[in-house]
Amino acid sequence: VDGYDPVAAEHRRVDDLAAGLMTLGLVRGDRIGIWSPNNSEWALMQFATAKAGLVLVNVNPAYRRAELEYAMNKVECKALVLAPALKTSNYLEIASDLMKAGKLPLLKHVVRLGREKTSGMLNFDDIATAGGNAEKMKLADLGPKLQFDDAINIQFTSGTTGHPKGATLSHHNILNNGFFVAEGLKLTSTDRLCIPVPLYHCFGMVMGNLGCLTHGSTMVYPAEAFDPLATLQAVAEERCTAL
Repeated sequence: VDGYDPVAAEHRRVDDLAAGLMTLGLVRGDRIGIWSPNNSEWALMQFATAKAGLVLVNVNPAYRRAELEYAMNKVECKALVLAPALKTSNYLEIASDLMKAGKLPLLKHVVRLGREKTSGMLNFDDIATAGGNAEKMKLADLGPKLQFDDAINIQFTSGTTGHPKGATLSHHNILNNGFFVAEGLKLTSTDRLCIPVPLYHCFGMVMGNLGCLTHGSTMVYPAEAFDPLATLQAVAEERCTAL
């Protein structure tokens, strides 16, 4: 379409989502979880939370009930964005059961992906358009106040022989990590990176998403979760230059 700028359009989507998250009463430093396989909403959340000064808490898509409860309470998440389900795990049912049982006392908002409605939950698309001029002004005012060493992300790691550890990462940490990995790969704006690894950990969201972001490269997600055939098809069909 003549005059259509996809980069500017995605920038607006990120700003709109950041403003929408502010309508939930979330303020700088609050933690918000994301429990979802790979999709575009995951990437939008990564960038929108950073702009809003929120700490994104990555929840492993393979987590079960007890692990979700532990992670949400450990870092005091006030909100959770989740997909309806993945494979045999019904995320909506698990989250609803925990909330009804009073197991997530600090969790104030649950936002679900998809167009269907779930009692007690908000819809992602509604939040992404909920912010008005007041929230957008707050967002613009907040930008210069955010610092490079502010916490931006919490990733749960290990847990093989005990509870997972919540590692807190800063803008400085993950942006430089992604940038220098992409420098080593010599990525450019003409490159297209296939990202079949999960976004919930550094390989996907940092070396993948932020490596591409810092070099103007294209991010390609072959499927929600790793699938060998989908990955090979994505490399061929999208003419990926890196994997």
